[in-house]
Amino acid sequence: MKPTRNPATPATTGTSPARPPAIPEQTAFLDAYPDYVDTAVLDRLRATEYRYLDARNHLYLDYTGGGLPAEAQIRAHAERVEGDCFGNPHSANPTSTASTELVEQARAAVLRFFNASPDEYTAVFTPNATGACRLVGEAYPFEPGTRFVQLADNHNSVNGIREFARTRGAQIDTVDLAPPELRADGAEVRASLARPVPETLQPSHPDGSEARAGLFAYPAQSNFSGVQHPLEWIDLAHRYGFDVLLDAAAYAPANRIDLAEIHPDFMPVSWYKLFGYPTGLGCLVARREALARLRRPWFSGGTIQAVSVLGDWYHPADGPAAFEDGTVNYLSIPDVEVGLRWLSAIGMDTVRTRVRCLTGWLVERLAAARHATGTPLVRIYGPTTTEARGGTIAFNFLDPAGRVVDERVVARDAARANISLRTGCFCNPGAGEAAFRLHRADLRKPELRTAATLDEVLAAIGMPTAGAIRVSVGLVSTLGDVSRFLDFALSTYLDRFPDTDGLPPRLAC
Repeated sequence: MKPTRNPATPATTGTSPARPPAIPEQTAFLDAYPDYVDTAVLDRLRATEYRYLDARNHLYLDYTGGGLPAEAQIRAHAERVEGDCFGNPHSANPTSTASTELVEQARAAVLRFFNASPDEYTAVFTPNATGACRLVGEAYPFEPGTRFVQLADNHNSVNGIREFARTRGAQIDTVDLAPPELRADGAEVRASLARPVPETLQPSHPDGSEARAGLFAYPAQSNFSGVQHPLEWIDLAHRYGFDVLLDAAAYAPANRIDLAEIHPDFMPVSWYKLFGYPTGLGCLVARREALARLRRPWFSGGTIQAVSVLGDWYHPADGPAAFEDGTVNYLSIPDVEVGLRWLSAIGMDTVRTRVRCLTGWLVERLAAARHATGTPLVRIYGPTTTEARGGTIAFNFLDPAGRVVDERVVARDAARANISLRTGCFCNPGAGEAAFRLHRADLRKPELRTAATLDEVLAAIGMPTAGAIRVSVGLVSTLGDVSRFLDFALSTYLDRFPDTDGLPPRLAC
């Protein structure tokens, strides 16, 4: 009998990886990164399940912005929806029951993927990682005497939590980043967590519940620079009485997360960044103990056990249902299980190895490029080695005189070459401010509060451009992709003064 496999499980068997045909660049690359050959399965998948990239000549370098779906994932969705009937899960009829079973299977699959005990953790499905962050921010018991400690490297979806904290009287502390690596000093993190709250502000809990110091929020990996911050900070924060929100949106697509080893209280995840499909669906993986401390400021359909209008009372549902507002995306949530199975069959270590090899090579080649004047071709923001960093590289091109090339020029030129990359501050202003070596005084000038346009903001701050260039490699990136980008960079900007005529106005960072 011929063996079969799930249509959304990659075929990873075959002959052992072989060294590609020797050409000078490949030879140098494989000499520097010999374990790249162990990731040959990704080249086979690129040619079969992601063939739309090469068929349309796309050079995709925005994996930090979003992953790409395999054709098998799309087929699995279509086959499931065409093959049965699914209804709103807030009922007990047959179609509702069918949806509920698949949603709960996906919830269990999330915990298995992150090796999280269902006794300790649960998974709350959200519209995206931003929705997961908002759930925590709006419901966390901030009050005078508690603190919100944030790393300056956070995505805006985490930065926004400070407004919930500020509104409720909590103290806000920000741990700065140090250029050029854009890492935080561990001693400063410890000092910020250890800073005592004045006795007059210490919250009291007459009901005898445990008083928490507050919430510490940081990314496992920067979406700006690719820096990977120490996961050991989780235990450190716990020792000082903090709950921890670990933003895993940029880290999870190429790194193994084991929640039996690390124990963040809240971990936002965005599924399309892991495997491209479905979009509009994220998750808050949360410790049950920490989830129980949240106090939602409202309720909605699907989040309550019972409610009375005339009696003016309600009883919230237990567990994740209390946080999943309205009807969940029951036709797409099962695709999360499909995507997790897809990644698991490939192996997260395989993905990480490929990302590390290509990132290291690209950083080395960019850093080595020089104009005839001796000026570097690029200025890299963040690590220039593969140590404690992911597949995200932020930089600016420099012209032969050492001036920053306007990011709008690069966006224009890359689009003409059918290259997808990012320009701007990537919703991470703190990392951008550190990269451009701005200080608090620069950002607290009175004229910044009345600036009408982004160009007026830049002029007041004294910045030469509105942001950086970001390229990021991922699941099915290849040496050919990196080589093509290097060819583009050298042929377009080396020993050239780019044309800046006709650039569109800057509307936002």
